[in-house]
Amino acid sequence: MTVTSPTLAPRTAALLVLDCQPAILAALPGPEALLSRVADAVAIMRAHGGTVAYVRLGFTEADWAAIPPANRTFSLLGERRLLHHADPATDVHDRLAPEPGDIVVRKTRRGALSTTDLDRRLRDRGITTLVVAGLSTSGAVLSTVADAADRDYRLHVLSDGVADPDPRVHETLMTGVLPGLADIVDTAGLRSLLHESRRR
Repeated sequence: MTVTSPTLAPRTAALLVLDCQPAILAALPGPEALLSRVADAVAIMRAHGGTVAYVRLGFTEADWAAIPPANRTFSLLGERRLLHHADPATDVHDRLAPEPGDIVVRKTRRGALSTTDLDRRLRDRGITTLVVAGLSTSGAVLSTVADAADRDYRLHVLSDGVADPDPRVHETLMTGVLPGLADIVDTAGLRSLLHESRRR
């Protein structure tokens, strides 16, 4: 699924790779295809000189203790002491390993921006456009896109680079919700947008 979109200037664009961690990828029936497509998107962005930013979910003891009971999802993680930040299962997956110059942040809620300094680091680089990939469509992707839209970023969601454990929820969000907030583009479309920008 690709929606026609304006060209994308690499120097002001960043690919956000959300929650591509072994512990979270385990919720998918077969994450290998997703990992391959996200790896392609990373390679495309790097080849055109764009920024790649990795966002991972992980908690310290203090983070767990600070989660209030009212937070249904994260209080459960705190009670069970899940996703400790030093656990290798919370690292960025080896196939998507960050490189020098990339941005890497650790978050403690769904969205990529609310509990990190990612917004400041992106703006320090002059980033105004975000391409969002990763997991999950109903979690980190939706939360990040909604928050980033409120912060006035120009947004793209990588249609073949996001996934959700529930395919029906994924389809509903990709066709009925996210297009109201972002341009929808696949990895081939991403390459074309960046290539067209380079030619101008």
